[in-house]
Amino acid sequence: MKILLTGTTGYIGRRLLPVLLNAGHEVVCCVRDHRRLDVSPYANQNLQVLEMDFLDRSSLDKIPDDVEAAYYLIHSMSASTKDFQSMEELSARNFKERIENTAVRQVIYLSGIANEAQLSKHLDSRRKVEQLLASQDYHLTTLRAAIIVGSGSASFEIIRDLVEKLPVMVAPRWLNTKSQPIGIRNVLEYLKGVLGNEATYDKSFDIGGPEILTYKEMLLRFANVRGLKRKIWTVPVMTPKLSSYWLYFVTSTTYKLAVNLVDSMKIEVICQENDLNELLNIRLMTYRQAVELAFGKIAQQAVPSSWIDAQSSEVLTKGISTLVEVPSYGCFKDRRTLPVSDENQVIDRIWAIGGQNGWYYANWLWALRGFLDKLVGGVGLRRGRKSPTQISAGDSLDFWRVLYADKKEKRLLLYAEMKLPGEAWLEFKIKGGVLYQTATFRPLGIWGRLYWYSILPLHGIIFQGMIQKIATSVPSSTVE
Repeated sequence: MKILLTGTTGYIGRRLLPVLLNAGHEVVCCVRDHRRLDVSPYANQNLQVLEMDFLDRSSLDKIPDDVEAAYYLIHSMSASTKDFQSMEELSARNFKERIENTAVRQVIYLSGIANEAQLSKHLDSRRKVEQLLASQDYHLTTLRAAIIVGSGSASFEIIRDLVEKLPVMVAPRWLNTKSQPIGIRNVLEYLKGVLGNEATYDKSFDIGGPEILTYKEMLLRFANVRGLKRKIWTVPVMTPKLSSYWLYFVTSTTYKLAVNLVDSMKIEVICQENDLNELLNIRLMTYRQAVELAFGKIAQQAVPSSWIDAQSSEVLTKGISTLVEVPSYGCFKDRRTLPVSDENQVIDRIWAIGGQNGWYYANWLWALRGFLDKLVGGVGLRRGRKSPTQISAGDSLDFWRVLYADKKEKRLLLYAEMKLPGEAWLEFKIKGGVLYQTATFRPLGIWGRLYWYSILPLHGIIFQGMIQKIATSVPSSTVE
């Protein structure tokens, strides 16, 4: 079957792609920037990648007319606290208008459980998108998922941050809200199982795990899996705004996403009974099993996707290709070089930078910069990295975004996502036995210039120490 897969670079899309290919389907992937999708693992498989923007109706003309089924996995919750609803509605309308003029017989939409009259903005938007996607020209199958638990999922990583960093929590009362968490493996089984299944046409199904748990119970069970003892007290005085700040400062989430998450976490998400599980013969995982499986993937360094990499970003909205060419005019640069004796060893160090490994020199200064970034609404350092050794374009790397990563070419280019009065790039490359490390800053107005000169002494310490630790061959470097 020829299948259109939207949201391919998202958390679910990245995991569903190999499932469909391994089942023998021909898959047409829709991406905003092809640089963000590494197709090398799928060599010799029936895969086509097309660049398009679902907010731009004209770009959807690239969709082949002969696709037979389509997965709609586009969500914009992390993009804005206000505008994500209109963005999701426009994307859905554009998708529907185009797909109605193809051979598609079935559209599969992954939504969220919405079983209360008073819905959060997030869940209300999902329900409106479901209504918009309904059509007489194709069959719509909607899967409404509860909280998804898996390595790299938003809920898993946020709970992990809270449990591993806070032995004692004074938490908002919404931790007593009930949910029905479902393992990512089961979600993929449902998505695959309904494909071409006529019994699921023009129907919607709630999908969740076998247990109904409060968020507090999820935190404590997570702690039990990790062998940690945790105490949690809930208080009624924490407002939604304070709750958002609580999530934002303790976890790796952005403030925009924290606001939308808190809005949703106040509402119970429990499945309404249906026969889909029996129809597809799926064995549901418990919450504990899902958490244990997730840590198994982490231990194997086999996390295929992360919500942090998948989330919307101003950088990704602009498109990676618009930023790969580092500017020269009107920029400040810190260039440093060092000869290296073992290029492969050095490039391995570069590919392991950030996350748990840190930045090799003056990590406390990097941590301070991350903390200050959090104070002004930035991403901070808590995002870390998905894999300790692998890097691909589009990945997040602490408060940087990977623009270009080619190990054979021995070049890594990062773009700053911290709050800055301007734009910043950091590049590492090895050529002719020499390591080149270049920090570029394009200031915005007088404040940008003042910022650069104010931190210039720190740059001398940080960048000098960093290149020496990476190269570990010569005690001094040349600076331009």
